[in-house]
Amino acid sequence: MLKKLDLYIIKKFLGTFFFAIILIIGIAVIFDAAENMDDFVDKKAPMSKIIFEYYLNFVPYFANLFSALFVFISVIFFTSKLSSNSEIIAMLSSGISFRRLLVPYFISAFIIAVFSYILSNFVIPPANQTRIDFENKYLKNKYQNHDMNIHKQISPGLYVYVERYHNDGNVGNRFSIERIEDMKLVSKTNALNITWDTVAKKWVMDVYYTRNLNGMEEDLIKGAKLDTLLNLSPQDFINRDNTKETMDYWQLNEHIEKLKLEGSDLVANYVIEKHKRLSMPFAAFILALIGVAVSSRKVRGGIGLHLGIGLGLSFSYIMFMQISTNMATSGAMDPLIAVWMPNVVFSLIAFYMYKRAPK
Repeated sequence: MLKKLDLYIIKKFLGTFFFAIILIIGIAVIFDAAENMDDFVDKKAPMSKIIFEYYLNFVPYFANLFSALFVFISVIFFTSKLSSNSEIIAMLSSGISFRRLLVPYFISAFIIAVFSYILSNFVIPPANQTRIDFENKYLKNKYQNHDMNIHKQISPGLYVYVERYHNDGNVGNRFSIERIEDMKLVSKTNALNITWDTVAKKWVMDVYYTRNLNGMEEDLIKGAKLDTLLNLSPQDFINRDNTKETMDYWQLNEHIEKLKLEGSDLVANYVIEKHKRLSMPFAAFILALIGVAVSSRKVRGGIGLHLGIGLGLSFSYIMFMQISTNMATSGAMDPLIAVWMPNVVFSLIAFYMYKRAPK
């Protein structure tokens, strides 16, 4: 059963957490609006779209992105005040163990972690799509994709190749498709160009010829145009870094399997995103424990010293996460290990600081 003291700490924790988010995000919105005001005016962005399509989706994205940092700062801030007012000493002196004192902290961290997990996997991705569409229309230049030498496996035994792809017209140059069965080439089609028909939702090949192989026999078919249905869309040629931010949990898993089938070198990026959506909410427990262990001791430096230590540890966690993520992206480390390594290391730090905390 929760006691009055538990509810008091939970109220302080969550209240400080949401106050910190509102304060920091409010400042971020003001700076972002000042920076992008010229683009809003030049491209005549409607005020309704600026508010409801951009900033309404901008706020939850960045709030969730730095939720672990806000947890740490919140715990450091209000626990330091409790400590400076000798409230922590009074709690421990009354017979409450330090371990029991952590219960309301972990309850609050659990609420924030569940909230963050649901947001990052199911709520924020579609909101990100709306925000990114707004950015592409009013804040960024039109995306140009001129990738070269694209190889993809679109289904088992079916491989496509495009020498160059242009997203502005959805046109691929020097296209070929190969079908392989039992490690043998059974057919190959080459086309000068392949173009996406936006009305019929299918590809059209220009100046094509197909070779069908059957042992020592070969059939050759030529033509000027050929409509074809492929398990391929123009979106498969767009490799923008923020595409993964628009996918919910199910879409992300489906896209990872598709990239594995294609043999894409982008698999690590999406696997990292999948594991980060779980590891970041879990970090709330670790950082809450470190925050309590740091700020529960009454020191002469007061809240300023606690905040300084807390900010140093939180930024070192973010830097550690960034370094390990870059190593996984480059292929130097397994994505699962890279994403969870900061949590493992800081769990050990949290356990050490818990043992050193005043009890």
